[in-house]
Amino acid sequence: MLNFAAFRDMPLEHAPFDHLIVPNFICDTALADINESFPAIHHPGSFPISALKIDGAFKNCVDQLRGKEFEQAIAEKFSIDLSTRPNMLTIRGQCRAQDGKIHRDSGGKIITVLVYLNGHWDQSGGQLRLLRSENDIEDYTVTVPPVAGTLLAFRCSDNAWHGHKSYVGERRSMQLNWVRGRPYLWREALRHNLSAILKNFGGRNAASKK
Repeated sequence: MLNFAAFRDMPLEHAPFDHLIVPNFICDTALADINESFPAIHHPGSFPISALKIDGAFKNCVDQLRGKEFEQAIAEKFSIDLSTRPNMLTIRGQCRAQDGKIHRDSGGKIITVLVYLNGHWDQSGGQLRLLRSENDIEDYTVTVPPVAGTLLAFRCSDNAWHGHKSYVGERRSMQLNWVRGRPYLWREALRHNLSAILKNFGGRNAASKK
């Protein structure tokens, strides 16, 4: 499912921070099956794998992303030892107007990997920008269209600012992070699971009032 050769051949870029972008990281032959089995997500925000029903080709893709071969490929690309670092994977399916504000990932994260699963994307909103500063969405070096199979990986650092213009609608992505330790992992898992429970409860409550 994953094009490791394309990943290894893509050089690491250093401006505005360490990153690489790999188009077609997910093989074309697998994309349709992965999207067919993409979990039903009706609310914005990030959902941990534990809060979703995953199976089929989508589960196989998740398993490969979290496997040792990909971990080693990331470790080699960023010259970092990840063998003792836990990882976490979250899924997004919907984007709201306030999403994408300029930010850098929290200090507990070491590496962020984003894999997109959308079809053709012709909107200016929702395209991630890697930024030179924390206060200007137009001050960017590269744009990452969230089209199917594209991978973005970057080192989490003090200057790793990124964001996108506002977009509302379906926007499918997987986010894989290697983190500094299990306490951080447990806190994030608790936070994401609680958020997922509240979103699902809110959705059921709204439906019952119709």
